[in-house]
Amino acid sequence: MVQITIVYQGELRCNAVHEPSGTVLITDAPKDNHGLGASFSPTDLVATALGSCILTVMGIAAQTMRIDLSGTKVVVHKEMIVKPVRRIGTLAVTIDVPVKLDESQKQKLIETAINCPVHKSLHPDIHMPIDFNWA
Repeated sequence: MVQITIVYQGELRCNAVHEPSGTVLITDAPKDNHGLGASFSPTDLVATALGSCILTVMGIAAQTMRIDLSGTKVVVHKEMIVKPVRRIGTLAVTIDVPVKLDESQKQKLIETAINCPVHKSLHPDIHMPIDFNWA
């Protein structure tokens, strides 16, 4: 179990402390939702979690295949919707893999990406396309 403690600082800003490491993360409401947009919003963190989870599990799979994925980049485009309620509508993921791979290696990484824990934890109403650009 991991504990994260979040304290409201006022003016739509929160400080979150990752208890095991002591790392502090600040969130701020986005400009389009009454905030200053001065830091990651909570929904930005969801997009960040998806992209970093995909890269992490791909890295684990690559290690087992003795492949170095250094330089692989994930870009997540988050789109909000307002109806029926304000929520994340789309998390479009693009993955640039700068390493030459064979088809079986590519397929293993695709399967790994779409099965990352964050992807599997998010509501199925969120549209989450994943596009790969291979070297």
